[in-house]
Amino acid sequence: MSSTPLPILVESVTKRFGDFTAVDEVSFEVPAGKIFGILGPNGAGKTTTIRMIMNITIPDSGRVLILGRPSTEGASRRIGYLPEERGLYRRMKVLEHIVFLGEIRGIPAAESKKRAAQWLERVQLEKWADKRVEELSKGMQQKIQFIGCAIHDPDILILDEPFSGLDPVNALALKDLFLEFRQRGKTVVLCTHVMEQAEKLCDEVTVINRAKVVLRGPLDEVKRRYSGNRLILRGNGPEEALRALAGVKGLERHDGEVRVELDPGLNRGDFLREATRVWSIESAMPHEASLDEIFIRVVGESIEAVEAAAKMKEEAAV
Repeated sequence: MSSTPLPILVESVTKRFGDFTAVDEVSFEVPAGKIFGILGPNGAGKTTTIRMIMNITIPDSGRVLILGRPSTEGASRRIGYLPEERGLYRRMKVLEHIVFLGEIRGIPAAESKKRAAQWLERVQLEKWADKRVEELSKGMQQKIQFIGCAIHDPDILILDEPFSGLDPVNALALKDLFLEFRQRGKTVVLCTHVMEQAEKLCDEVTVINRAKVVLRGPLDEVKRRYSGNRLILRGNGPEEALRALAGVKGLERHDGEVRVELDPGLNRGDFLREATRVWSIESAMPHEASLDEIFIRVVGESIEAVEAAAKMKEEAAV
């Protein structure tokens, strides 16, 4: 009995443009029914990876499978794709435009019109149906583009920087739509450099930097891995006394709290018993690293590794 194929499998994919390597041996698996984040700084290789998944760009090596099939046009029809480069016909009327987008995805005109009207009501834009696209705000246009990539009810949504330039209200509205798709068992791939949104939405992440995968895994596991043995304390007392306790690797004050980093093997209970002798502790809780902190750390580490390798290569050539 064969198992259900993964929504997306990217296996050892490489893409070069002349002497520039945009994506270098990138591999990851996108699980079904999750929001999967492809994260990284601008220029890391995220969009090139997405374009290979969509079969817009052909990889030089490696392979991409969509629901167990090669990334061909037939497979990509199971995907709703919102590219980073926005593209709407500004002089078309809103309803007309959505119907058109539905038709080019194989939906008959009458059904496309029905779905378009339902979607406009869903995103509270029904009053704008007969307005030209150019009359809409940027946030409204972004909603129209999202409808265009979702109107054919795809199994997979791929969203490249969907929050770019949006105000908090429209960003929240889009986030709710992504969560709704996940609740329906759909798979959502979110490509972004905005860690705050990724942390709120993603179940799993892959971080790409300088064309390579530098981190991947379920978000909760990643956060546990990078949170280390740290505590957040509230209370009163001299910081120097805490810093002097055995097993304290570091200490910093932040917004009325004291964040203490302990040796990996140090028992937190033992530390707190010692800390109460020199400090009046009101509360103590584990410190969980934010995705932003983790991102900065792994991207910084990967840059240092690349620079170190380049230096070693230069020294070896001397």
